[in-house]
Amino acid sequence: MKETILDISQHVLPGMENIDVSLSFRKFVGYIKDRISKETTVKKKFFEFVLERFTADPRFLENISLEEISEFQEQLSLVYNMLVPVIADENQTFWALSVPLSQTVFYETSAFHELLSDKTTGAVKCDLLREIDITFEKKQKAQMIYSFLLEKFYNISTFHSDALVISIRDDSTCLSRYYRLNIGTEYVEVTPKGPLPEINFETVKKNTKEDFDWTILLKLLPFSMFKFEGFTVITLTDVTADQAVENIKNIILNPVVDNVQAYYDEIIASLNLLVGSRDIKFGLLPELRVNGKLVFNDEICTHSALVQTSVDKGLDLDEFMLIADEYFKNPEVLFYRNTADGDKRDGFLSILESNGVVSYALVPVYNNGRLVGVLEVYSRTKDLLDEKLLSRLEPAVPLIGQLLQNNINEFEAKIENVIKEKFTSLQPAVQWKFKEVAWHYIRDNAMQLPKMPIENIHFKDVYPLYGAIDIRNSTVERNEALHADLEVQFEALIKVLTHIKEEVGLGLADEVIFKCKKWMAEISDQSTDNDELKVMDFLEYEVYPFLHHFKEGKGKLGESISAYYELVDKESGIAFSNRNSLESSMQKINSAVNLYLELFKTEIQQTYPCYFEKFRTDGVEYDIYIGQAIAPEKTFNLLYLNNIRLWQLTSMAAIARITHELIPQMEKPLQTTQLIFINSGSIDISFRDDERRFDVEGSYNIRYHVIKKRIDKVHVKETGERLTQPGKIALVYFNSKSAEEYVNYIKYLQEKNTLKNDLEFLELEELQGVAGLKALRIGVNLEGEWK
Repeated sequence: MKETILDISQHVLPGMENIDVSLSFRKFVGYIKDRISKETTVKKKFFEFVLERFTADPRFLENISLEEISEFQEQLSLVYNMLVPVIADENQTFWALSVPLSQTVFYETSAFHELLSDKTTGAVKCDLLREIDITFEKKQKAQMIYSFLLEKFYNISTFHSDALVISIRDDSTCLSRYYRLNIGTEYVEVTPKGPLPEINFETVKKNTKEDFDWTILLKLLPFSMFKFEGFTVITLTDVTADQAVENIKNIILNPVVDNVQAYYDEIIASLNLLVGSRDIKFGLLPELRVNGKLVFNDEICTHSALVQTSVDKGLDLDEFMLIADEYFKNPEVLFYRNTADGDKRDGFLSILESNGVVSYALVPVYNNGRLVGVLEVYSRTKDLLDEKLLSRLEPAVPLIGQLLQNNINEFEAKIENVIKEKFTSLQPAVQWKFKEVAWHYIRDNAMQLPKMPIENIHFKDVYPLYGAIDIRNSTVERNEALHADLEVQFEALIKVLTHIKEEVGLGLADEVIFKCKKWMAEISDQSTDNDELKVMDFLEYEVYPFLHHFKEGKGKLGESISAYYELVDKESGIAFSNRNSLESSMQKINSAVNLYLELFKTEIQQTYPCYFEKFRTDGVEYDIYIGQAIAPEKTFNLLYLNNIRLWQLTSMAAIARITHELIPQMEKPLQTTQLIFINSGSIDISFRDDERRFDVEGSYNIRYHVIKKRIDKVHVKETGERLTQPGKIALVYFNSKSAEEYVNYIKYLQEKNTLKNDLEFLELEELQGVAGLKALRIGVNLEGEWK
């Protein structure tokens, strides 16, 4: 034990400079007397012995000055033995006695003394609270003191000061160690020097909030109103491990997003603190995968000793990936106290040994039960890393798991951001390819300047399937609806203009009426190629400004103009009724077709992944691509292609029947035609950045694209008849062998009563740059029951 005087906190609160404080043991002696009166066990004799030794010197029962405290060594020793368990080792117990409120230590254990005093000078190493913000420290002290005073004299238990945590540098490890400081005031007697003022509880309650304003209480209840006598008991508890874990938690919650290196340095520093050594090194390696394949990101994996050493030593990347992937499949804790003694078949041990690593451990890390990476622990100092040291890391492992999961989430978010920026929303069948290219873009541009361009996305040797569901004569129907609506509009407009002429007598109205009648004549002439935009321009720039001038007029003229505007309302006016009816009917068809195609797309994906893309026209067109390049992990067979071709034909029959059944529900009865283009061979496709969609690649494959865009209006050779007809499916082809395949599908569906027995083999007229096209055409059983 030590009797050295140590002032462990130099920050004095305002109002405490001349506080009335006395060092006294009278309250403690009173406590001993009380225990003797109540004790019935063998402890009573011990208490009686202590009391006898305390009272043997009357000076011990008086106020004691710091100058004479050393004269009471026996009594202080007994105080220590009364307050600290007998079996406690004073060389490891951080305990001390101090003057009330001043935190001036006058009696302490050897451990406490050695922790705080400089071995050479004997002076205090540091203010215990110097690393805490001074303002915060004063607030904490004030909370502690006023909590004590208010509870004792006003029965107000409102303040709950958090225990102070301080850090002290450990000279042997050059690391800070953290201690929780507890100041016990059980043996401090406080006596008011006069009447105490009344205090509004609401005023006190206000101070229980986060922003504690102790200066208010200092004015209401200054320390000078009290006399303090007794002693306080100071204990320090080593909470380095808890603080290290708390540091890691705070780093994860508040990451340094603009400095990845500083972020990891802080994590590693906290792990060093946890194990109590700077010579222990750490590596963090998240399990990053792209399309199920393990990858390493330079930005993160440079913190892995194994990865960095392998790169520096020129180990083949594929070989290293194979070793790493095998480990991740069967993760377990690997510990090599001496890498030189390890199994040389473990190639990575030789790599580590060549880099001076003498001890190495690999710890799998989990987050919510899922493996998220590994924690590397290694040392270049012999006999430093052992099982006991590894066990100290256990409290931090769950947090490391969260950290690695965050790394994985950030990595995947980067992949997704590149895809969204460079491509578009993608179907699952091809998303793997975009992820792979996005990863390569991130990898190649992590350290390289200037930036590398993103790779081209392409798939070679895929089989295309094209289909189109078109609304029959949609252009004609749209023109007829437009003409009918404009006739209604111009008739109403001429009546309004005539009314204006009669009411106002404005001759200019005659000119506008003349132009309207001219436009009406042109509209009625179906053979004239009317330009809708020109009609709208005439109305917008000539007629409506004229009407607007008289719109606010009162009487029948104003009512007439208002009635006209109601008539031309796009939502409810009768001048738009034909166009709205047509649009409603077309929407019914397209909604039904789209819904069915979505079901069709889902169904075909279940057998083999394929790319399915729809295009909105007056009807709906779609492309399907299937092949080994789309799903390299699953073996492709032509059976999958044959299966999807049968499904395509079946779906076209179903769509023809669905749209036929919608006719009674349509305001404007419309019919659909169904078209399939049969391409016998495979093609290459690539993703076009400008259009954000796939298209054919190469001059040979462009022919496929040209044909499918021109066959929608093709005619049967020498007849002038359109190939596509309502209630029928047309299948265009070049290769007779392809036609034979579909003939077999047609026979199968005829057997199921899905298709009629009216199969036609047709030759088609030549198209620009395309000759030799043929077609099959088959009727769909629209009314009968399908098997």
